Amino acid sequence: MTDVPRPPRLSPDELTAALTALPLWSGDGGGIRRSVQLPGFPEAIAALVRIAFVAEAMDHHPDVDLRWRTLHLTLVTHSAGGVTELDLELARRVDGLFPG
Repeated sequence: MTDVPRPPRLSPDELTAALTALPLWSGDGGGIRRSVQLPGFPEAIAALVRIAFVAEAMDHHPDVDLRWRTLHLTLVTHSAGGVTELDLELARRVDGLFPG
């Protein structure tokens, strides 16, 4: 198995600019965050499964905290030590599934 090269960590200015295009997300160099509110627990589980398929296809996985009907997502490229373009792309795809 070979290591897949990861994109470089975004600078603070790059991250600030990127977050303006992702208004449902907030954060800093340590990770970007969004919560997704669903009608109930089964719907939250179903939403998590939808996100899981997208994340698996990208080979880039969010940190997830599920509380009853709310998913709290944190995106960070651990191998890069911060937020990268991979995190922004996953955020865009999550927004496509759950526009807010």
